[in-house]
Amino acid sequence: MNIGIVCYPTFGGSGVVATELGKALALKGHRVHFITYSQPVRLDFFNENLFYHEVYIPPYPLFQFPPYELALASKMVDIVQNEKLDVLHVHYAIPHASAAYMAKQILLTRGIRVPVVTTLHGTDITLVGKDASYEPVVTFSINQSDGVTAVSADLRRETYEYFAIEKDIEVIPNFINLERFKKQNKEHFRAAIAPNGEKLLTHTSNFRSVKRVEDVVRIFAGVREQIPAKLLLVGDGPDRPRIEKIVRELEHHQDVRFLGKLEAVEEVLSVTDLFLMPSEKESFGLAALEAMACEVPVLSTNAGGIPELNIHGVTGTVSEIGDVPDMVKQALFILQDENLPRFKAAALARAEEFEVGKIVPMYEDCYRRAIQAQLASV
Repeated sequence: MNIGIVCYPTFGGSGVVATELGKALALKGHRVHFITYSQPVRLDFFNENLFYHEVYIPPYPLFQFPPYELALASKMVDIVQNEKLDVLHVHYAIPHASAAYMAKQILLTRGIRVPVVTTLHGTDITLVGKDASYEPVVTFSINQSDGVTAVSADLRRETYEYFAIEKDIEVIPNFINLERFKKQNKEHFRAAIAPNGEKLLTHTSNFRSVKRVEDVVRIFAGVREQIPAKLLLVGDGPDRPRIEKIVRELEHHQDVRFLGKLEAVEEVLSVTDLFLMPSEKESFGLAALEAMACEVPVLSTNAGGIPELNIHGVTGTVSEIGDVPDMVKQALFILQDENLPRFKAAALARAEEFEVGKIVPMYEDCYRRAIQAQLASV
């Protein structure tokens, strides 16, 4: 198939999943065309089946804000027409699904029919999409898609609950490349960070309020009162200055390290004993899956789709949102020497269920159904 993928090119989960999906499809022989405003950060190799098309927005003083949606729709028209695409796969509802609808209608006037598959990733529904400024467009765009997928059953449920969706939504979970995300021998790094055998706790995120990074610090403080431990914070974002201030106020602030944005996060995960995800919103929990693939158990909340991935008492533990005392208790239980090995083994076994080779065929089937439905409607 000749596939167009529209996504955000940044470190966010939707962009990561879209890029990894495109790479996997290309390795299977499909021609994949990325359409976005800059090269996706995970697009770290090229082969004869991978193409990148930049959406350029010319400056024009009349516009207070750049009309990205219009430029994107025009680019989609150009690529579909000239590259003879079989299907457009747009990740994140706003503005990609609405731009795809516009492109599809323009193409129809030129005698070209192309199906559109929309994948819902989370905040496009749970946060942005619910806003009255966007809801009608989100609802319309989803209903006009030829195929709709969501990354978890909880996200599908929430989409039906808050939007008047008439389309069937297929759950296709996020996936993991086990060739990249696997436990590596990084004992030299561990020895430098935890020279006295301290337990290593890790959190990765974009440091937004929804990630509840303050809870991460409070959980660590509770654990550190009971056992020697270190905390590694990976990522950056608007909450970081506030979190740094909170950390400086801790008695053991020297045991917390801010590592910033890291591309090779699997190297940190390889020396981690416990991954912390106390989020109040998570459609799936891709960061947790990456940790599990590196044999790291997960301590999480019961937010969104996380419990579909992190099995309480097996791959880690699940607590109520904001219940720091319980999360401290659960963390100490997991970290006990007699418990940690079985949690680590179960985390890896669970991650293997989401291996990229098992999930990508589900998207291929979705594309084929959308293409066949388009042909049947002619």
